[in-house]
Amino acid sequence: MASSSSSSSSSASDSFNEEILVRRQQKKGSPVKFLIPLIYAPVLPLIRIVFRRNPVLRDRLFTGVLAGAFAHGAYLVSDLYDSESKS
Repeated sequence: MASSSSSSSSSASDSFNEEILVRRQQKKGSPVKFLIPLIYAPVLPLIRIVFRRNPVLRDRLFTGVLAGAFAHGAYLVSDLYDSESKS
């Protein structure tokens, strides 16, 4: 009985150590994907200002950048939910 409880505690500690290693490996990468909205924020008003004289191009470019921002946000949310469901 004592050997089975020690093996279960060692397997629990092994899985805990593996989880710590996985988290450390994930933290090594820079969180660039979370900093992308800092680029979108000033770009959208700049598109409106710079292309003021060409409304067709301005609206298409603004719509495209905004759609890209929403797609990026959806990717981040789906990636976060996916990683939470795996752990």
